[in-house]
Amino acid sequence: MATSRTFGITVLADFILNEGVDGVLDTLTQRAGVTAVALNPTVTAETETGSGSFQPPSDAGASPRIFDRPLWGKTSLWVRSGPSYHPDTSLFTDTPYQPRQANDLTEKHGHIVGDFIDAALDRGLEVYFQVSGQSAQGMTDEDRPRLPGGGMPERMADTGCLASEPIRNYLRGQVTNLLREYPHVTGFRPDWPEYPCYKLDEAFQDFSPQVSDWARTRGYAFDEIDAEVSAFYHYLHGSLTNDDLADFADADRGRMTQLALLRQYPAVFEWLRLKSDLSVDMLQHWRQIIDDATTSGTPKKLSANAFMPPLTMFTGFDLGRAARICDAVSPKLYTMHWTVMVEFWGRRLLEHNPDLDEALLVHALSNLFDLADEPQGSKLDDYRYPEPHEPHPVSASAQKRRIRQARQLARSATTGGDRHSAGMSKRSEGPSVTPLVHGYGPPDDVASRFELVADSEADGVWINRYGYLSDAKLDAVGAIWRRANDS
Repeated sequence: MATSRTFGITVLADFILNEGVDGVLDTLTQRAGVTAVALNPTVTAETETGSGSFQPPSDAGASPRIFDRPLWGKTSLWVRSGPSYHPDTSLFTDTPYQPRQANDLTEKHGHIVGDFIDAALDRGLEVYFQVSGQSAQGMTDEDRPRLPGGGMPERMADTGCLASEPIRNYLRGQVTNLLREYPHVTGFRPDWPEYPCYKLDEAFQDFSPQVSDWARTRGYAFDEIDAEVSAFYHYLHGSLTNDDLADFADADRGRMTQLALLRQYPAVFEWLRLKSDLSVDMLQHWRQIIDDATTSGTPKKLSANAFMPPLTMFTGFDLGRAARICDAVSPKLYTMHWTVMVEFWGRRLLEHNPDLDEALLVHALSNLFDLADEPQGSKLDDYRYPEPHEPHPVSASAQKRRIRQARQLARSATTGGDRHSAGMSKRSEGPSVTPLVHGYGPPDDVASRFELVADSEADGVWINRYGYLSDAKLDAVGAIWRRANDS
């Protein structure tokens, strides 16, 4: 039985080179039954230890991840890379950031990306480029986010300032270049058009000069916001008490405390609204640069990857307003990140507030991030990054709840007015919510997380990434997808 729901998997070109165009596509279509693929415009080759970059890349500081699908016979290795095409530097004259230069890998292997796109389209699949949503090649500190007061945050994700004109101009050049080289691609999946919040400092981005200028021209009282958010930041770094945490650790999950904090620091709410406006504005920029660069006559799709609620409260991604701009939104079910955030935030808060009760802090953070109906542990060590063989300790009920919340927030785009919506495109067919599941983890756990989305009312699902998907995993998710859409 045919289905209109999307099932996509992201594939790095490394594995296309390793397994061949038809090899990858046969595996994806026959085992999993995908309807879409996403890839990156980069080609690689194995290199000597210590040269280039290590794959799989470090994640959360000290990732234990290894590939399920060997790459050139190895489950981890060093690789060097190059663009799959010859960049046109004339498209980047209005930004200091320049694209990577073509190299010998471009000459030898660059054609593989175009070959894969053509072959996938011939099989009836949608094909997307998955690229950074807010950063540039060679990005400098001038275009990185800042803490209130202007300090540099401690971060896990090296993302850019959403208000940076140099970054926005770089993205325009990049999209224009890619659509000239690959005019038949279905669309783009920008990653993180928001401010990630893996570490506590990241949740307090962005008070850079660019954001200050952007906010002031839109009527925000930026000095007041900066002062109050700074006061709140410093309160968390030395004045936090067990009494502050008690409500968050209780069954109420901190509802009253959150309201009390907003009453005590009212400009904090304006700051959250400012981040939301910035994220929406960046998505508008993405929509505009794609439309401007499209010459094939067929509109290109915009499908944005972002955090899941309730974390979007910190990142700024507004699912409702994003759904007015994008053809689809893919909130991430990256459960291995949610648990390690408890450790990241918790250790920082304990360091600066040593009298806090660790169990109370852990329970408060677990509730704040909505990891389970009941906290799964009482020590920070219980929330480390899971090993490849370990299931991710996030309850099924919490994942279902977040999928439901994402759909409800996105569906809010089709109801009522919105004082922020001037100039937004209204997608007549309604927003498409396609959660993004990560392929990392033991087979049964990956299948279970995938099944939660497949059996939900979501419009589809994506899996990131092919390298973590063994044949057994692909067979499992394929069977689940066919059953969910035939029933």
